[in-house]
Amino acid sequence: MSNEIRLAFEHPSERADATAPDGPLDRISVRDHIVEVEIGAFQAERGVTQRVCFNVVVEVRPITDPLDDDVDRILSYDKVTEAIEAALAEERLNLLETLADRIAELILWEPQAVRTFVRIEKLDRGPGALGVEIVRSVEDLATKPVAPLADTTPHPHVVYLTNAAIQSPNLGPWLDQLEARAEPVILCVGHAEADSPKTGHNMTQRRVDLLALEQNAWVLAGRDDRCVVVGTRTELDWAMKNGQISVWAPSKIVLDAVDGPETGPDDPVALAAWFAGHIEASDLLLIGETPPPASAPVPVLIQDIAQSGL
Repeated sequence: MSNEIRLAFEHPSERADATAPDGPLDRISVRDHIVEVEIGAFQAERGVTQRVCFNVVVEVRPITDPLDDDVDRILSYDKVTEAIEAALAEERLNLLETLADRIAELILWEPQAVRTFVRIEKLDRGPGALGVEIVRSVEDLATKPVAPLADTTPHPHVVYLTNAAIQSPNLGPWLDQLEARAEPVILCVGHAEADSPKTGHNMTQRRVDLLALEQNAWVLAGRDDRCVVVGTRTELDWAMKNGQISVWAPSKIVLDAVDGPETGPDDPVALAAWFAGHIEASDLLLIGETPPPASAPVPVLIQDIAQSGL
């Protein structure tokens, strides 16, 4: 009994370890994530915000194949904090129990998740922390025939910049205007003026040409600190949700895509069009003298440098 009492007040990570049915699973955790929010059933809690602390542990299926230090293959911490934000944004709640249950459900819809412990505490309602803790598993989803919340991933505005546009003195003002847009922005570039090395082999040449695009992405990043080179879907999702202007480094997403582009990196405009469709962009804007792609999965806008007003 004394051990059970001790575990009742331990962090969720210790409880997850102690109660694992078949031995401990891999776990990720978010500790002491504090948000100010209006919540509570009492009249004194209406119309005011209070600090609420979240501690979440998620048990995940171990990855049996080599991880290769690849962020897109793991359950990101962002999925946990996004579940918290989504549950808080859905509606004002009276009970921490309801909030914890919704957070757990959102987390468990992630393919890697097996079980989750969610502890939520109010920090401003007394001399100590007042809270609840729940544990839910993927088996519990079967008793809830409710679809997860709609995907809130934004649809970005993809902009392709020619080399002339990258070197233009108007780059800064263009970025100012792009930052002011409601939707997030991802920039794509072509090859630098200098020719990339020729390997004489299709597969190796594809890699070289993709790296050449990434080199030019870093050239753009050097022109303005707001341009951050990003190569993984996880980083792109975070950037889109946090107002960061990204410059797409294409190698990883292109090489990992199940339904990859029909054209190679030697046609960077067509590649940008494929990428825009791949991430469900709102449109693709081409700035500079460049031929439009033969076909594109999203609307394509074309502006020359002299007239570009975004």
